[in-house]
Amino acid sequence: MEKFDADAVGAEIRAAFEAYEAALGANDVEALASAFWEDPQVVRLGPDGGLYGHDRISAFRKGRETGDLTREISEVRIIAFGPDWGIATCEYRRTGSGRRGAQSQVWMRRPEGWRIVSAHVSLGAPPPGPED
Repeated sequence: MEKFDADAVGAEIRAAFEAYEAALGANDVEALASAFWEDPQVVRLGPDGGLYGHDRISAFRKGRETGDLTREISEVRIIAFGPDWGIATCEYRRTGSGRRGAQSQVWMRRPEGWRIVSAHVSLGAPPPGPED
């Protein structure tokens, strides 16, 4: 197994993860697009299916609904598996609707910096209302 400083690499991934979260909350479409590996092989699997390739992920970001973006994240876990890759996982609750979800991201160090090379996002049903 390759020797590396897992704490240092994990801190770098956490910084990239936190920058992504800030961009998500601000709907900074350019920062969100640049967080993903600019390659046709990058993938984002979400509640509405898969987005394959950087162009599709970027188009999704530009056209998505922006009314319920603010979220509280919890259970953040960052694991470095090597000097140039690791995963970030978390659970979240959208503050507007109360919907809960989870995400996982595979981060890889690229010449241009840390990039998401694969992501999976789940989003649960809205919480029951007073009439439910």
